Amino acid sequence: MAQYVEVEQAIEMPGLRVVLTAGVPGPWGEAAKGILRVKKIPYVKVAQRLGGDMTALVKWTAQDSAPVFMYNDERPRTVWLEQLTFAERLAPEPSLIPADVKDRILMFGLSNEICGENGLGWSRRLMMTHSTMVNPDVPEAAKKGAVAFIARYGGYNSEIGARAAVHVAEIVRTLADQLASQRAKGSRFLIGDRLSALDIYWAAFAALIKPLPDELCKMTPGFRRMYDCADPAVIDATTPQLLEHRDFIYREYMELPLDL
Repeated sequence: MAQYVEVEQAIEMPGLRVVLTAGVPGPWGEAAKGILRVKKIPYVKVAQRLGGDMTALVKWTAQDSAPVFMYNDERPRTVWLEQLTFAERLAPEPSLIPADVKDRILMFGLSNEICGENGLGWSRRLMMTHSTMVNPDVPEAAKKGAVAFIARYGGYNSEIGARAAVHVAEIVRTLADQLASQRAKGSRFLIGDRLSALDIYWAAFAALIKPLPDELCKMTPGFRRMYDCADPAVIDATTPQLLEHRDFIYREYMELPLDL
């Protein structure tokens, strides 16, 4: 079981402390953990507890989400891009950013489609809210909670929610085409001929379409139902090769079983 410290303890510690949602395989957090693992950067896990008191976390990091990188007395790093570039600074090798400028531009563009605002993760969150809102069996209190949560990320309406699945399918198809192109060239990776951050991002965010099995990723039944995508367009776009690639990256480079 993962060893966490509480925020109040972490504030007094030196070095790298990473705020993670305890007990939940959040894709942004799992991607951050994967990057740090590949680079062998030591860090302390700091617990953000769902439904808990966030007062200390807000005071420390000026927000209440996860993951967050806190390094010595430097500013909080709360966005995937700044977390990646920080990790590159701390441990330049092995680099997870391609040296070739065209590969680099492609990697950052596709990574943003996965991790960034309105990307795969963002849109899957909208899909989850939409399925809650249109389900007549969901209590009104739960629907109000879902709307309040998604309001932190730009808000929800039925039109946006319905469009989200189309957007996710488009992103996944693009990744499938990229992987097929790379395999035709004899590469096992999504960019170039070596591991990049894009491979890690896809592996982590694939959980929002098809989570790893329970023996590799313990999840509560409620979270597993939320994460497991049933939308036909998204499922159709998610090729067996993409899921095989997720498994390959986890097996060779990331943490198995997940320690949440």
